[in-house]
Amino acid sequence: MIAAALPWSWAVLAATVLMRLRPVPSRRLSRPEPQAPRVGDRLGVVVLRALGRDAASPALCRRVGLAVLAAMVVLPVRPVAAVPAAAAAWALPGVRAGREARQRRAAIAAGVPEVVDLLVLATGAGLSVRHAVAAVAARADGPLAPVLQRVVDEAEHGRRLADALDDVPTRAGESVRPLIGALVASERYGAPIGPALERLAGEVRSDTRRRAEAAARRVPVKLLFPLVTCILPAFGLLTVAPLIASAVRSLRL
Repeated sequence: MIAAALPWSWAVLAATVLMRLRPVPSRRLSRPEPQAPRVGDRLGVVVLRALGRDAASPALCRRVGLAVLAAMVVLPVRPVAAVPAAAAAWALPGVRAGREARQRRAAIAAGVPEVVDLLVLATGAGLSVRHAVAAVAARADGPLAPVLQRVVDEAEHGRRLADALDDVPTRAGESVRPLIGALVASERYGAPIGPALERLAGEVRSDTRRRAEAAARRVPVKLLFPLVTCILPAFGLLTVAPLIASAVRSLRL
């Protein structure tokens, strides 16, 4: 009895210690303070230094720390599951980072039509490409606005606007490459920006419509799993099961 309770006691003790070692959230101040390293990050640094490896990568430290924590918690309770738990904890940050990157790229792609429309209005009002990008970066919503603001900041610090715009597809994804290509062509070669942006506005609206239609076509496929696993069994129990039960009773009679 006591031997069976020892692994669970160890798991509870390890979880309690980890919760106590969790960094206390700092109060909100006017100037944001750097966040304290998490328990997994600190443990990963310790493990990598003990193994003689470089602990300069925060992502590697986090993955190693989470894997060790998962193994420490699961090993006393279920030694066979320690390795799968460590592997799952190792892969979790990568999966989460990939999902966040996909969500960010999707949000940027969804915000491109608004940015194109704002650039059409700004250039139609007589602003140059530099001032139009600055105005859109200050007024646009979504994750593309900080990327454009970074371009404006780099241009204000002496970098050519076209060179700063060339780095935007690397940061924001391939969905912004046609827009950046039009801006760079106008800034670097003097190509007319108005017709290019108007043509691009029509193209991005068509792309948005196609993505919406594709998402609508995927809805029946996504509904198939809950339909088969939840609705059809209940429908069968309510309709077919009483008929079968009455048939069995009539046969017995």
